Amino acid sequence: MRKGLRGRTDSPVNQKHCSLQRLYARHGGRGKFDNRLWHAPFKNHTVIVKLRMCLTEDVPDRMKTTRQKIKQLARNRSIFCFIVWGLACLVALRLASAQNSISPVQLVRAAVAHEVTAASDPSQKHIFRSRKQTPQGSQTRLYVETRDAMAGMTIAYNDKPLTPEQLRGEENRLHNLAVNPEQLKHKHSQEQENADRTLRIVKALPDAFLYEYDAEQEGTAQMGKPGDRLERLKFRPNPAYRPPTRVEEVLTGMRGIVLIDPSTQRIARIDGTLFKEVSFGWGILGHLDKGGHFLVEQCDVGEGTWEISRMELSFTGRVLLFKPISIKSEEVLSDFRRVPADTTFAKGVEMLKEEEAKLSQTNAAIVSSGNSNRSH
Repeated sequence: MRKGLRGRTDSPVNQKHCSLQRLYARHGGRGKFDNRLWHAPFKNHTVIVKLRMCLTEDVPDRMKTTRQKIKQLARNRSIFCFIVWGLACLVALRLASAQNSISPVQLVRAAVAHEVTAASDPSQKHIFRSRKQTPQGSQTRLYVETRDAMAGMTIAYNDKPLTPEQLRGEENRLHNLAVNPEQLKHKHSQEQENADRTLRIVKALPDAFLYEYDAEQEGTAQMGKPGDRLERLKFRPNPAYRPPTRVEEVLTGMRGIVLIDPSTQRIARIDGTLFKEVSFGWGILGHLDKGGHFLVEQCDVGEGTWEISRMELSFTGRVLLFKPISIKSEEVLSDFRRVPADTTFAKGVEMLKEEEAKLSQTNAAIVSSGNSNRSH
């Protein structure tokens, strides 16, 4: 009888079986089969083939699983690298921004300088509309800036157009101003005094307050410029500030926020509240009570020109120490259009009449259309 294959390591068959055994052991399947299978004598290759199939049938599945795990690890590593890269970029941008940014008071000072320059530019003149709401009702007016003075015409009370008699009264008032140089000069002088007092308040902003960055905000059509980034700053009184006149004294009791467009260096909004009683001197002596509030917004009206678009005032106090005052109003200004810088007051009055006529026709057409729709 021929001796079996057990113990013959030099046999090609046995060497093949040992190779299969090592292969299968590497894939964790060594213990799945009876150890006797490895030492059984084979008379032909049929058993070898079956054993090979048995030992290797789950190898592809295990290799597939391994490849999937490797791919998943690669994906996870890619995601991790992307996150790290993103964080690094964010930190770099923050550092660059911090290095290139200016201090809050420097930003305010630059914005104030631009406001002063714009206020003294005689070429920026507009015709626009105003709607002012008070506890007594609303008033809608048309204004046009001229080289002589501001011309204004009331066109509605409580959103109702003026009667023919009221409109004639407005036209007569404007006509008298246009033909009376002394009255027109007096009107211009009053407007200039108000503008100078306002400008003194604006000029005092960098020194009167302490500022700190608060947040960022996006501009709108009514505040700043749509889509532009606005820097929001908190402000509080500067204890070292000494008001040069009674005009600036109101600032010593105020705190709030200011929004500035850093790209144009213009003030988009200033919102202040009185946290204590303060004195004032706007041509008269008096004081304002704690809790008073004001808000002013500006916007880009085209061609790089900014104009006031909204004002809110809410103050109580006393004038000359005994006469009580109460101011509460909200005014929205809109529909700004450029007019020639050399527009005279008389020409401005004609512009107001033409604009009022256009608005009357538009309103009449809207009313007629509404009545027609209701009849159907």
